[in-house]
Amino acid sequence: MFWKTNEPHGLPHDPFKSCVVPRPIGWISTISPDGVANLAPYSFFNGVTGDPPMVMFASGARSADAPKDSIFNVEQTGEFVCSMVSFDQQDVMNQTSAPYDPDVDEAVAAGIAMEPSVLVKPMRVKDAPIHLECTYFDTMTLPADRNGAGNAICVGHVIGVHIRDHVLKDGLIDLTLIRPLARLGYMDYTSVDNIFILKRPKSVDAAE
Repeated sequence: MFWKTNEPHGLPHDPFKSCVVPRPIGWISTISPDGVANLAPYSFFNGVTGDPPMVMFASGARSADAPKDSIFNVEQTGEFVCSMVSFDQQDVMNQTSAPYDPDVDEAVAAGIAMEPSVLVKPMRVKDAPIHLECTYFDTMTLPADRNGAGNAICVGHVIGVHIRDHVLKDGLIDLTLIRPLARLGYMDYTSVDNIFILKRPKSVDAAE
Protein backbone atom coordinates (compact mmCIF):
# COMPACT_ATOMS: atom_id res chain seq x y z
CA MET A 1 0.00 0.00 0.00
CA PHE A 2 0.93 3.64 -0.28
CA TRP A 3 -0.66 6.63 1.35
CA LYS A 4 -0.04 10.34 1.52
CA THR A 5 0.39 11.17 5.17
CA ASN A 6 -1.98 14.13 4.94
CA GLU A 7 -4.77 11.85 3.76
CA PRO A 8 -6.64 8.92 5.42
CA HIS A 9 -4.70 5.65 5.33
CA GLY A 10 -7.74 3.39 5.72
CA LEU A 11 -6.14 1.19 8.38
CA PRO A 12 -7.48 0.59 11.91
CA HIS A 13 -4.53 2.50 13.45
CA ASP A 14 -1.86 4.88 12.19
CA PRO A 15 1.03 2.65 11.02
CA PHE A 16 3.73 5.34 11.06
CA LYS A 17 5.13 4.47 14.50
CA SER A 18 5.63 0.89 13.32
CA CYS A 19 7.70 2.13 10.39
CA VAL A 20 10.56 3.49 12.53
CA VAL A 21 11.41 0.77 15.04
CA PRO A 22 12.62 -0.15 17.54
CA ARG A 23 12.83 3.11 19.47
CA PRO A 24 14.74 3.12 22.78
CA ILE A 25 12.86 4.54 25.73
CA GLY A 26 14.30 7.51 27.54
CA TRP A 27 13.02 7.59 31.13
CA ILE A 28 13.37 11.30 31.73
CA SER A 29 13.52 12.71 35.26
CA THR A 30 13.28 16.46 35.86
CA ILE A 31 12.43 18.95 38.59
CA SER A 32 9.97 21.80 38.11
CA PRO A 33 10.88 25.38 39.01
CA ASP A 34 8.71 24.86 42.12
CA GLY A 35 10.72 21.79 43.14
CA VAL A 36 8.25 19.06 42.04
CA ALA A 37 9.98 15.97 40.69
CA ASN A 38 8.75 14.46 37.42
CA LEU A 39 9.47 11.10 35.76
CA ALA A 40 8.15 10.20 32.31
CA PRO A 41 9.08 7.76 29.51
CA TYR A 42 9.66 8.97 25.96
CA SER A 43 9.91 6.58 23.01
CA PHE A 44 10.96 9.36 20.67
CA PHE A 45 14.39 9.32 22.26
CA ASN A 46 17.91 8.67 21.08
CA GLY A 47 21.55 9.64 21.15
CA VAL A 48 22.35 12.21 18.47
CA THR A 49 26.12 12.75 18.75
CA GLY A 50 29.00 10.97 20.42
CA ASP A 51 31.55 13.78 20.73
CA PRO A 52 30.30 15.53 22.71
CA PRO A 53 27.72 12.99 23.86
CA MET A 54 24.22 14.40 23.35
CA VAL A 55 20.71 12.97 23.51
CA MET A 56 17.26 14.11 22.46
CA PHE A 57 13.70 13.36 23.47
CA ALA A 58 10.58 14.63 21.76
CA SER A 59 6.93 15.02 22.65
CA GLY A 60 3.69 16.63 21.73
CA ALA A 61 2.27 19.34 23.96
CA ARG A 62 -0.30 18.97 26.72
CA SER A 63 -2.31 21.72 25.06
CA ALA A 64 -1.76 24.64 22.74
CA ASP A 65 -0.43 26.81 25.57
CA ALA A 66 1.12 24.26 27.96
CA PRO A 67 4.14 22.10 27.01
CA LYS A 68 4.74 18.66 28.45
CA ASP A 69 6.06 18.78 32.01
CA SER A 70 9.45 17.29 31.11
CA ILE A 71 10.33 19.80 28.40
CA PHE A 72 8.98 22.72 30.41
CA ASN A 73 11.04 21.66 33.42
CA VAL A 74 14.22 21.20 31.38
CA GLU A 75 13.84 24.59 29.72
CA GLN A 76 13.26 26.30 33.07
CA THR A 77 15.91 24.51 35.16
CA GLY A 78 18.48 23.45 32.54
CA GLU A 79 18.89 19.84 33.72
CA PHE A 80 17.52 16.32 33.31
CA VAL A 81 18.49 12.68 33.72
CA CYS A 82 17.77 9.82 31.35
CA SER A 83 17.55 6.39 32.96
CA MET A 84 17.69 3.28 30.77
CA VAL A 85 14.61 1.05 31.09
CA SER A 86 15.39 -2.64 31.53
CA PHE A 87 13.01 -5.49 30.70
CA ASP A 88 12.27 -6.01 34.38
CA GLN A 89 11.09 -2.40 34.74
CA GLN A 90 8.45 -2.48 32.03
CA ASP A 91 5.44 -2.32 34.35
CA VAL A 92 6.63 0.54 36.56
CA MET A 93 7.85 2.44 33.50
CA ASN A 94 4.40 2.10 31.98
CA GLN A 95 2.80 3.45 35.15
CA THR A 96 4.78 6.67 34.82
CA SER A 97 3.30 7.25 31.35
CA ALA A 98 -0.11 7.99 32.89
CA PRO A 99 -1.38 11.59 32.49
CA TYR A 100 -0.61 12.80 36.01
CA ASP A 101 -1.12 16.43 36.98
CA PRO A 102 2.03 18.59 37.03
CA ASP A 103 2.08 18.65 40.83
CA VAL A 104 2.32 14.85 41.09
CA ASP A 105 5.67 13.05 41.46
CA GLU A 106 5.26 10.01 39.21
CA ALA A 107 8.04 8.09 40.98
CA VAL A 108 6.20 8.42 44.29
CA ALA A 109 2.87 7.53 42.70
CA ALA A 110 4.34 4.40 41.10
CA GLY A 111 6.46 3.43 44.13
CA ILE A 112 9.76 3.82 42.28
CA ALA A 113 12.90 4.30 44.36
CA MET A 114 15.05 7.22 43.27
CA GLU A 115 18.58 8.25 44.21
CA PRO A 116 20.60 11.47 43.95
CA SER A 117 22.56 12.34 40.85
CA VAL A 118 26.13 13.64 41.03
CA LEU A 119 26.21 16.68 38.74
CA VAL A 120 22.54 17.68 38.35
CA LYS A 121 19.59 18.13 40.69
CA PRO A 122 17.02 15.72 39.17
CA MET A 123 17.06 12.29 40.79
CA ARG A 124 17.72 9.10 38.85
CA VAL A 125 15.85 5.77 38.92
CA LYS A 126 17.72 3.72 41.51
CA ASP A 127 17.25 0.30 39.88
CA ALA A 128 17.99 1.44 36.33
CA PRO A 129 21.21 -0.06 34.92
CA ILE A 130 22.44 3.15 33.24
CA HIS A 131 21.85 6.86 33.88
CA LEU A 132 22.79 9.85 31.74
CA GLU A 133 23.05 13.17 33.60
CA CYS A 134 22.35 16.00 31.17
CA THR A 135 22.32 19.76 30.87
CA TYR A 136 19.90 21.52 28.55
CA PHE A 137 21.18 22.51 25.11
CA ASP A 138 18.21 23.59 23.01
CA THR A 139 14.61 22.96 21.97
CA MET A 140 13.40 22.67 18.41
CA THR A 141 9.72 23.46 17.89
CA LEU A 142 7.99 21.33 15.25
CA PRO A 143 4.57 21.65 13.59
CA ALA A 144 1.52 19.58 14.50
CA ASP A 145 -0.89 18.44 11.79
CA ARG A 146 -3.79 17.32 13.94
CA ASN A 147 -3.51 18.22 17.63
CA GLY A 148 -2.84 21.89 17.01
CA ALA A 149 -0.55 22.01 20.03
CA GLY A 150 2.82 21.60 18.39
CA ASN A 151 5.64 19.15 18.95
CA ALA A 152 9.09 19.74 20.38
CA ILE A 153 12.53 18.11 20.40
CA CYS A 154 14.59 18.74 23.52
CA VAL A 155 18.36 18.21 23.20
CA GLY A 156 20.69 17.72 26.14
CA HIS A 157 24.45 17.49 26.65
CA VAL A 158 25.42 14.35 28.60
CA ILE A 159 27.85 15.49 31.30
CA GLY A 160 27.89 12.34 33.45
CA VAL A 161 27.23 8.62 32.96
CA HIS A 162 26.44 5.97 35.57
CA ILE A 163 26.84 2.29 34.65
CA ARG A 164 26.03 -0.43 37.18
CA ASP A 165 29.10 -2.58 37.75
CA HIS A 166 27.19 -5.84 37.37
CA VAL A 167 26.35 -5.10 33.69
CA LEU A 168 30.01 -4.64 32.75
CA LYS A 169 31.92 -7.67 31.42
CA ASP A 170 35.56 -7.25 30.41
CA GLY A 171 35.05 -3.51 30.28
CA LEU A 172 32.05 -3.67 27.93
CA ILE A 173 28.36 -3.15 28.66
CA ASP A 174 26.62 -6.54 28.39
CA LEU A 175 23.17 -5.65 27.11
CA THR A 176 21.97 -9.22 27.55
CA LEU A 177 22.10 -8.58 31.30
CA ILE A 178 19.93 -5.48 30.87
CA ARG A 179 17.55 -6.36 28.03
CA PRO A 180 16.78 -2.68 27.31
CA LEU A 181 13.14 -2.03 26.53
CA ALA A 182 12.17 -0.44 23.21
CA ARG A 183 8.92 0.76 21.71
CA LEU A 184 7.40 -0.55 18.51
CA GLY A 185 4.16 0.67 16.99
CA TYR A 186 0.70 0.58 18.54
CA MET A 187 0.98 -0.80 22.11
CA ASP A 188 3.81 -3.16 21.18
CA TYR A 189 7.23 -3.27 22.84
CA THR A 190 10.36 -5.38 22.50
CA SER A 191 13.60 -5.93 24.37
CA VAL A 192 17.20 -6.50 23.33
CA ASP A 193 17.82 -10.23 23.65
CA ASN A 194 19.47 -11.13 20.34
CA ILE A 195 22.86 -9.54 19.72
CA PHE A 196 25.31 -10.18 16.87
CA ILE A 197 28.51 -8.50 15.70
CA LEU A 198 28.71 -6.91 12.26
CA LYS A 199 32.08 -5.32 11.53
CA ARG A 200 32.37 -2.38 9.19
CA PRO A 201 33.96 -3.08 5.79
CA LYS A 202 37.52 -1.99 5.24
CA SER A 203 38.31 0.93 2.95
CA VAL A 204 37.96 0.09 -0.70
CA ASP A 205 40.43 1.48 -3.23
CA ALA A 206 38.43 3.34 -5.86
CA ALA A 207 40.83 2.07 -8.54
CA GLU A 208 40.06 -1.55 -7.83
